[in-house]
Amino acid sequence: MSPTTPDAPPDAPAAGDVPLSHGLKQRHLSMIALGGVIGAGLFVGSGAGIAAAGPSIVIAYAVSGLLVMLVMRMLGEMSAAHPSSGSFSAHAERAMGPWAGFTAGWSFWVLLCTAVGLEGIGAAKIVTGWLPGTPEWGWVALFMVVFCAANLAAVKNFGEFEFWFAALKVGAIGLFLVLGVLAIAGVLPGTDSPGTANLADFLPHGGEGLVIGLLASVFAYGGLETVTIAAAESEDPVRGVARAVRTAMWRIALFYIGSMAVIVTLVPWNSKAVVEQGPYVAALDRLGIPGAGQLMNVVVLVALLSAMNANIYGSSRIAYSLVERGQGPQALGKVSAGVPRVAVLVSCVFGFVCVLLSYWRPDDVFPWLLNMIGAVILVVWIFIAVSQLRLRRTVERETPGKLVVRMWLFPVLTWVALAGMAAILVLMAREPDTRVQLYSTGAMTLLLAAAGYTRQRTRTRS
Repeated sequence: MSPTTPDAPPDAPAAGDVPLSHGLKQRHLSMIALGGVIGAGLFVGSGAGIAAAGPSIVIAYAVSGLLVMLVMRMLGEMSAAHPSSGSFSAHAERAMGPWAGFTAGWSFWVLLCTAVGLEGIGAAKIVTGWLPGTPEWGWVALFMVVFCAANLAAVKNFGEFEFWFAALKVGAIGLFLVLGVLAIAGVLPGTDSPGTANLADFLPHGGEGLVIGLLASVFAYGGLETVTIAAAESEDPVRGVARAVRTAMWRIALFYIGSMAVIVTLVPWNSKAVVEQGPYVAALDRLGIPGAGQLMNVVVLVALLSAMNANIYGSSRIAYSLVERGQGPQALGKVSAGVPRVAVLVSCVFGFVCVLLSYWRPDDVFPWLLNMIGAVILVVWIFIAVSQLRLRRTVERETPGKLVVRMWLFPVLTWVALAGMAAILVLMAREPDTRVQLYSTGAMTLLLAAAGYTRQRTRTRS
């Protein structure tokens, strides 16, 4: 099985990426890396994890955070050595052959496009809460048009949107952490320190609850891969990737693990407000901050819009890279003014179709689609780890100067990460709520792998 395609070898410098512009500045990339860690999953999905795991949710986020750090380090090593808008898909093709790049790339494209629709629906629900009587689908359409237009115009528009979205998210969660720490220390005016009273029942539902919290935390980290996609269109891709990966550890520790620790210390884990209002709103209410609910709704809206913008960008670049490597319809590879505009449009249309399905077929087609993308992020992580295992020795032997970022304790920690991913798959198979996601994603992955392998064999023979 040849690890390269006949017409577009992945080892060629910036293969397939030359027509794209390099309009992202270092400040854009730095803020995308910083704000990309603060996703909608952190604000929206963490409440259910706290309700299941209790204060041990901090352990769950720490364990999954360590796994994500290893994945980002592996991806950073490969992306710094071979910057590409295809990111892990291009690396998988280089390591295992076109079928692997095809499978990883198109499964991630489906995930991102579906996520665009889901984030649009979430954002529209917030706005219709402020403006009752207005149609949700209308707001989704408006958001889609705005971000589609921004991504069609120039990559720097995506960068500017993400720069300011990320600044707002970082500022909001930074202020939350400061207020929370002051309250825990007992020095915030008008509040009494809760001490460790809320941490007494650390594992309220035992190991089963911790497992549920762990699974919830793993999927909250999705989206970190965007920075390696964006780096290919920055002024200095290698330096951008290296900086983003090297700061990933403290960003994950501060924003995710730190905020979970503050929340479960301030608010009882079994408070109904944690799930009904959201953990951040519940914590701010505990501090007696007026308008906490509306304040957090604004932050969540920003997080959803930011994710929507980033996923339109990421899906279009993944599709473009796949086409440039001969892995998709050539029409998607057309570039105008440095932007793959057809890929942007198709990605937006796919996302809006998902929105329409949520209204037209909410009981069958839409849930099936959600289950199908449920475990895609784990599939992508497995491709990243296997690719890094296979490519590291090659780079060390042929171009050692490209190892600007190195995986820690290679290959031991790469194997540890793979073992962690396997363990998560086993845990998903044990839980009824996640088992159907695992099987649905597995079926889609096998179908894509079969299609990619058949395509590879056909092209090799010809």
